[in-house]
Amino acid sequence: MKYYIIAGEASGDLHASNLIAELKKKDKNAEFRAWGGDLMRKQGAELVKHYRHTNFMGFVEVVVNLRKVLGNINECKADLLRYQPDVVVLVDYPGFNFRIAEFAHRKGMKVCYYISPQVWAWKRHRVKKIRKYVDQMLVILPFEEDFYKEHGVKATFVGHPLLDELAKLQNPSRLHFIHRNDLSEKKEIIALLPGSRKQEVERMLGTMLKVIPHFPQYQFVIAGAPSLDKNLYLKMIGNADVRLVENQTYELLQNASAALVTSGTATLETALLSVPEVVCYKANRLSYIIAKNLIKVKYICLVNLVMDKEVVKELIQYDFTEDNLVKELESLLQDPKKQHRILDDLDMLKHKLGNAGASEKAAEVIINMVK
Repeated sequence: MKYYIIAGEASGDLHASNLIAELKKKDKNAEFRAWGGDLMRKQGAELVKHYRHTNFMGFVEVVVNLRKVLGNINECKADLLRYQPDVVVLVDYPGFNFRIAEFAHRKGMKVCYYISPQVWAWKRHRVKKIRKYVDQMLVILPFEEDFYKEHGVKATFVGHPLLDELAKLQNPSRLHFIHRNDLSEKKEIIALLPGSRKQEVERMLGTMLKVIPHFPQYQFVIAGAPSLDKNLYLKMIGNADVRLVENQTYELLQNASAALVTSGTATLETALLSVPEVVCYKANRLSYIIAKNLIKVKYICLVNLVMDKEVVKELIQYDFTEDNLVKELESLLQDPKKQHRILDDLDMLKHKLGNAGASEKAAEVIINMVK
């Protein structure tokens, strides 16, 4: 069968690549054409365009780059018509993928949406479009299945694909990681995860770096995003006492005592690796005002949303300051009771998200729906 898969960022590339691997096991004649990243390409997908050329974050950024956005959408539509896939698999990335879902449905193509947009948090009217244009939702958060079924959408909870990825990890060698990255054996590590998009790093990293002088007894390490130029980080780092590692995010987290993490998939990755964290986020001012008036949930962090309580501290927009970061990080590092409480909650989080096997379950549902 012919599969057309669209992912628009690093996390989508990761989960789509694992899905492709499982589809290949179950369908020996599978062909893949995709919008995504290097991981999907390594699994054998023919890449139409890399996500680094399609990913624009925030309301204002999308408006500024509207011509490029619309050009990409039109290019994708034309490519779909040429390729004529048996199924279109959309991975998160709602601004782009909702338009493609409608187009593909109208052209008689089967549409499967893997990893739901957070329509339960904002823009709930989009559920009507999903019901109309999507044949099957494959959801990765336990409460999403009930949400969609209540709205008349065919949905299956397959578990969270991050559990698949983390299950592959080997027990880390602290000494190997430290020596490879020229770190100190004597100091504990604080991980800095400023995001996977250029705009995120530019907004977040500067404030994160200001925390470093307050904790001379620790060493700080930045997790570089694979899609971003190393020079972006180096220009911002300047003379700060911090190391940058690339393509080692999981190893960094496995060796970290705590982390400052930009809101997104990385907050869940950090939690599932049992690392206490402070969740951070700062958007363009206008984008933030618009989002604040639209979002209808108590938290922005997936950890807190799944647990339905504040497990990890969120420092959003005007609360994202040097003083607040220092205060919260000190609390994580110096309060044993708080550490134990957080770690207990993170264990419960893993239980709620189910066991590994999301990619395999998703592949099975997709193949069955096409047959």
